[in-house]
Amino acid sequence: MVSQPYLKKGTWTINEDQKLIAYIMRYGIWNWNEMPRFAGLQRSGKSCMLRWMNYLRPNIRRGNFSREEEETIIHLQKELGNRWSAIATRLPHRTDNDIKNNWNTRLKKRVISENDKSVPASTTEIYSSVEENSPDADSSSLLNIPTTADFPEPSTCSQGST
Repeated sequence: MVSQPYLKKGTWTINEDQKLIAYIMRYGIWNWNEMPRFAGLQRSGKSCMLRWMNYLRPNIRRGNFSREEEETIIHLQKELGNRWSAIATRLPHRTDNDIKNNWNTRLKKRVISENDKSVPASTTEIYSSVEENSPDADSSSLLNIPTTADFPEPSTCSQGST
């Protein structure tokens, strides 16, 4: 691998964005690692690729997510976990990075608060059913809190005796 003598890092300028857009519109995408040099950019190929994929592509929808998109993200995150690119394939014109950022800044908090609102009723039902089935159960066993009885005694090893 040949290292570049100087690669710019940090925020992209409008001039750099225009160079990248103009180059891709004229020549297309052929090799991300070689493209910056031919486009006149002092950026890495990875930086150019991420800038194009997440911000500059013409068909990207930017801005607030609709309620339907948010519900889709919540449903798919429960189903697929944090596989943002898999989720993005089911939301046209949204990037995996944008979906991930929306999840981490807004939706995760909403899901947690909705779950917290529903927890007291369900936990009360669980506690009452456990208490009905085992009247001798103490409160620590209901909450699954470990006690000293749950841990084994430390073994005593005597050195030198075989």
